[in-house]
Amino acid sequence: MNAELSQAPPGLPRRLMAMLYDGLVLCALLMVAGATWVALHRAAAPPGDWAFRAYLLAVCAVFYAGFWTRGETLGLRAWKLRIEGPNGRPPGWGRALLRFAAAILSWLPAGLGFLWVLVDRDRLAWHDRLSGTRLVLRTD
Repeated sequence: MNAELSQAPPGLPRRLMAMLYDGLVLCALLMVAGATWVALHRAAAPPGDWAFRAYLLAVCAVFYAGFWTRGETLGLRAWKLRIEGPNGRPPGWGRALLRFAAAILSWLPAGLGFLWVLVDRDRLAWHDRLSGTRLVLRTD
């Protein structure tokens, strides 16, 4: 593990605050992505358009995975967190995309996969376990 990282995993409140920060950035990005879709198609996507939904999901996946491969999102940075893979370094694209897919599974049962950090001995959420990644506190 890097010297700048502590062994103590973050608790749920810090994780949730980082997610809130990232959610605000993601909302802005999705507005730009939606406007781009409208400009390219010269019309708004009709309700329930699966292509538009897939496009927005891909934008979200690239947003998170792109930041995770660098070790942190803006929210993680603000809350002094860092993501690492099993080798103590930021995950690669494959592991980051797996984490994104697993995070969706963590949200589906009313967020139970995220709440799992409250009972897990290592304070890992379902998507941490499924992807072989974890969040750690930065000491810098």
